[in-house]
Amino acid sequence: MNQKTLLGAACLFAALFIAYFTPVIAGTPVEISQDGENQTLIIDDAPDMKVIAISKDVIVRKRAKEVLAWGGNIIVEGSVEGDVAAIGGSVTQREGGFIGGDVIVFGGKYSAEGPAPMRVEGKDTVMFGMFEEELRGFAKNPSQILTPELSVSFFVQRLLAVMFWFLITMAAATIAPGAVSRAIAGLKLSALKISGFGAAGFILACVAVIVGLGFLPEYVSAIFGLMAFVLVMLAYGFGRVVLHIIIGKFVLERFMSGRKVSESFSILTGVVLAIAMLSFPYVWPIALFCFFSIGTGLVLTARGTRPWKIS
Repeated sequence: MNQKTLLGAACLFAALFIAYFTPVIAGTPVEISQDGENQTLIIDDAPDMKVIAISKDVIVRKRAKEVLAWGGNIIVEGSVEGDVAAIGGSVTQREGGFIGGDVIVFGGKYSAEGPAPMRVEGKDTVMFGMFEEELRGFAKNPSQILTPELSVSFFVQRLLAVMFWFLITMAAATIAPGAVSRAIAGLKLSALKISGFGAAGFILACVAVIVGLGFLPEYVSAIFGLMAFVLVMLAYGFGRVVLHIIIGKFVLERFMSGRKVSESFSILTGVVLAIAMLSFPYVWPIALFCFFSIGTGLVLTARGTRPWKIS
């Protein structure tokens, strides 16, 4: 990446860091205030400011350039020149309020008062009304992503994950036993080599997608990102299948030596242990990265089949 790209990334991280402690970044004198409990940010007049607020509501009374709220709601009473985005919150456009850019809402909803909201023709409204409470909680306490809370839904999700991956692993082992067997043999012979290639390939794919989003045309970067996402997820799924079989056989051979164990029970054991590794606080990000790395490495180091010969 060139110096401009590095400088832009540094500025973005600095802005988010400052916004976490002081929810507004102002380059010029502006009219801004907060309520008594410091839970609402009131923008009276900031025509040249991109407002970033974390775990706070934002009210735009007069002017702002762009507004982003993470874990809070946005109320537009005046005018916003550019985009308005809320993550874990909702966007409300009062009657007489103006939004000149797109409206993007994750974990909330967009509502406009009045019969004809003032928007620029051709601008989009994107809404995903799910996980509002989870996104709000993550904005208030980002460390909770590393320490999942034990609850009924937590155990239900893990149970469903066990059932899903058990069926996927059984299906893959039945439909493509040759590919799975070759992957298991290769992983036993050179696990470090495969993991190293996979980690490098996974990181390079992520970097390539990020760089492509910044430099390629929108339609090209979208297609490129979608292709990379599909390929990485397929590699991850294949790696999970292989690891389930290896882990299950390894554990059962150690604790049930001399006993005949069915293939399905071995796979179920591997699936349960893999799901458990992905559920431990602070451990699951490392385990997830290892799964991605091994899956990507298995795909990158896979040997092709013998080419057809025309007789």
